[in-house]
Amino acid sequence: MNLTHLPTISVLSDCVTIAQLDDVKVVRVLHEKAEAAISLHGGHVLSFTPKGQDDLIWMSKDAIFNPDKAIRGGVPVCWPWFGRIANPAHGFARNSTWTLVEHRENENGVMVVLGLETSEETKAIWPCEFEARLTVEIGDQLTITLNAKNTDNKAWNCSGALHSYLNVADINTTTITGMGSSYIDGLLEGKVCSGGDTLSIDAAVDRVYTQPQETITVSDTQRSLSVTNAGHNAAVIWNPWIEGAESMGDMNNDGYQTMVCVESTYHATSLDVAKVIQPNESFTLSTTITA
Repeated sequence: MNLTHLPTISVLSDCVTIAQLDDVKVVRVLHEKAEAAISLHGGHVLSFTPKGQDDLIWMSKDAIFNPDKAIRGGVPVCWPWFGRIANPAHGFARNSTWTLVEHRENENGVMVVLGLETSEETKAIWPCEFEARLTVEIGDQLTITLNAKNTDNKAWNCSGALHSYLNVADINTTTITGMGSSYIDGLLEGKVCSGGDTLSIDAAVDRVYTQPQETITVSDTQRSLSVTNAGHNAAVIWNPWIEGAESMGDMNNDGYQTMVCVESTYHATSLDVAKVIQPNESFTLSTTITA
């Protein structure tokens, strides 16, 4: 993503500005270590380009940057649930407006903290009190940490995912390792399956790997990306393939050829069996992406 051409709204520091991208505001980071963009709509990382590299994050060429719609590509924040276990699918965080809480920078990089808290809009969807913080650390690597604190007087349940779309040279020559062998296949009505220790993709894939290693490696002909997760109980791997890409109005038809999602996920089949967070405790999920 070309960040330099975006119109500047305000300058916050030498490295951090607020810029306009169609109908959404983005926190733009231009540092000697890396460039990045984070949409305030959705708390959504759109781009991360370390010095001397191509963007590690994939964005759809047909993505719609509008506050009424989740953004296709980047790193959507799926919370307080992941999947279709409640409405809307993947929760409300990716469709909510986050606020810039804090930003810091030094010679090693930039840290940006966004916040989302209980509102009338969130209570209409999920009747719970919370305070969420999304910390994005931009340097030689990208680290995204979601921390959601229970500020209610009762326990609540949640699941979630950091739905990372990774940029690959060619899906046909990409291999994935470290995801483990056991998975739930979303294309086979949730059938539990077992596979090998290396995944090559030549058709649509929608899998929840239930015993992933801490680090999953995605390798193509040009580079290897490592995805190191914490706070998760699963890793989702997804590529919609030809028919899936063609069915989505906000995904370019050939987009499936240069992307794969490898997601830090806390998976649950329903909110009733999701992670229980007691008052004053927090749900934390993170992912670190490195070339």
